[in-house]
Amino acid sequence: MNRLYSLLALAPLLAVSSFAQAAGNLDAGKKLAEPCAACHGADGNPTDPQYPRLSGQYRDYLQEAMHQYKNGKRKNAIMAGFMQPLTEQNIADLAAYFAQLPGGRLGDLSQPAKPAGK
Repeated sequence: MNRLYSLLALAPLLAVSSFAQAAGNLDAGKKLAEPCAACHGADGNPTDPQYPRLSGQYRDYLQEAMHQYKNGKRKNAIMAGFMQPLTEQNIADLAAYFAQLPGGRLGDLSQPAKPAGK
Protein backbone atom coordinates (compact mmCIF):
# COMPACT_ATOMS: atom_id res chain seq x y z
CA MET A 1 0.00 0.00 0.00
CA ASN A 2 2.88 2.36 0.78
CA ARG A 3 4.25 1.75 -2.71
CA LEU A 4 0.98 2.81 -4.23
CA TYR A 5 1.02 6.06 -2.25
CA SER A 6 4.64 6.65 -3.26
CA LEU A 7 3.79 6.17 -6.93
CA LEU A 8 0.78 8.45 -6.67
CA ALA A 9 2.91 11.11 -5.00
CA LEU A 10 5.54 10.92 -7.77
CA ALA A 11 3.06 11.01 -10.66
CA PRO A 12 2.67 14.82 -10.74
CA LEU A 13 6.43 15.30 -10.64
CA LEU A 14 6.92 12.93 -13.55
CA ALA A 15 4.21 14.65 -15.53
CA VAL A 16 5.78 18.08 -15.00
CA SER A 17 9.28 16.88 -15.87
CA SER A 18 8.12 15.22 -19.10
CA PHE A 19 6.21 18.37 -20.06
CA ALA A 20 9.31 20.49 -19.50
CA GLN A 21 11.36 18.21 -21.70
CA ALA A 22 8.71 18.16 -24.42
CA ALA A 23 8.62 21.96 -24.45
CA GLY A 24 12.20 22.13 -25.72
CA ASN A 25 15.28 24.11 -24.82
CA LEU A 26 15.57 27.41 -26.70
CA ASP A 27 19.36 27.68 -26.43
CA ALA A 28 19.86 24.14 -27.70
CA GLY A 29 17.33 24.78 -30.47
CA LYS A 30 19.14 27.93 -31.57
CA LYS A 31 22.40 26.00 -31.87
CA LEU A 32 20.70 23.14 -33.75
CA ALA A 33 19.04 25.65 -36.11
CA GLU A 34 22.32 26.99 -37.52
CA PRO A 35 22.30 24.68 -40.59
CA CYS A 36 18.63 25.56 -41.23
CA ALA A 37 19.61 29.16 -41.99
CA ALA A 38 21.03 28.19 -45.37
CA CYS A 39 17.51 27.65 -46.75
CA HIS A 40 15.07 28.93 -44.14
CA GLY A 41 16.91 32.16 -43.25
CA ALA A 42 18.88 33.08 -40.16
CA ASP A 43 15.70 34.06 -38.34
CA GLY A 44 13.47 31.35 -39.84
CA ASN A 45 12.14 33.76 -42.48
CA PRO A 46 13.55 32.75 -45.87
CA THR A 47 14.15 35.27 -48.62
CA ASP A 48 13.47 32.64 -51.32
CA PRO A 49 9.78 31.70 -51.53
CA GLN A 50 10.53 28.07 -52.36
CA TYR A 51 11.49 27.49 -48.71
CA PRO A 52 8.85 27.53 -45.97
CA ARG A 53 8.85 30.04 -43.16
CA LEU A 54 9.64 28.41 -39.82
CA SER A 55 9.55 31.37 -37.45
CA GLY A 56 6.34 31.86 -35.56
CA GLN A 57 4.85 28.51 -36.59
CA TYR A 58 3.09 26.46 -33.93
CA ARG A 59 5.48 24.24 -31.97
CA ASP A 60 3.27 21.18 -32.41
CA TYR A 61 3.09 21.73 -36.16
CA LEU A 62 6.87 22.03 -36.45
CA GLN A 63 7.42 18.89 -34.38
CA GLU A 64 4.94 16.91 -36.46
CA ALA A 65 6.50 18.11 -39.72
CA MET A 66 9.98 17.11 -38.53
CA HIS A 67 8.71 13.69 -37.44
CA GLN A 68 7.09 13.20 -40.85
CA TYR A 69 10.33 14.04 -42.66
CA LYS A 70 12.18 11.67 -40.36
CA ASN A 71 9.76 8.75 -40.82
CA GLY A 72 9.24 9.32 -44.54
CA LYS A 73 5.59 10.46 -44.50
CA ARG A 74 6.79 13.75 -45.99
CA LYS A 75 9.06 13.27 -48.98
CA ASN A 76 12.07 15.52 -49.28
CA ALA A 77 15.54 13.99 -49.50
CA ILE A 78 17.28 17.05 -48.07
CA MET A 79 14.97 17.40 -45.09
CA ALA A 80 14.96 13.65 -44.46
CA GLY A 81 18.75 13.73 -44.35
CA PHE A 82 18.76 16.53 -41.81
CA MET A 83 16.10 14.89 -39.65
CA GLN A 84 17.52 11.36 -39.47
CA PRO A 85 20.21 12.01 -36.81
CA LEU A 86 17.90 14.13 -34.61
CA THR A 87 16.62 12.79 -31.31
CA GLU A 88 13.17 13.50 -29.88
CA GLN A 89 14.76 16.14 -27.66
CA ASN A 90 16.52 17.75 -30.64
CA ILE A 91 13.20 17.97 -32.48
CA ALA A 92 11.51 19.50 -29.42
CA ASP A 93 14.37 22.00 -29.06
CA LEU A 94 14.20 23.07 -32.72
CA ALA A 95 10.42 23.38 -32.65
CA ALA A 96 10.53 25.47 -29.47
CA TYR A 97 13.18 27.75 -30.92
CA PHE A 98 11.41 28.46 -34.21
CA ALA A 99 7.99 28.75 -32.57
CA GLN A 100 9.12 31.55 -30.27
CA LEU A 101 10.56 33.65 -33.10
CA PRO A 102 8.36 36.41 -34.49
CA GLY A 103 6.62 35.19 -37.64
CA GLY A 104 6.66 36.91 -40.99
CA ARG A 105 3.52 37.91 -42.79
CA LEU A 106 1.94 34.88 -44.42
CA GLY A 107 2.30 34.90 -48.17
CA ASP A 108 4.80 37.78 -48.20
CA LEU A 109 8.39 36.61 -48.02
CA SER A 110 9.67 39.88 -49.45
CA GLN A 111 9.26 41.46 -46.00
CA PRO A 112 10.79 39.12 -43.37
CA ALA A 113 9.62 39.69 -39.81
CA LYS A 114 11.53 42.13 -37.67
CA PRO A 115 12.88 40.77 -34.36
CA ALA A 116 10.77 41.70 -31.35
CA GLY A 117 11.73 45.01 -29.77
CA LYS A 118 13.18 46.64 -32.90
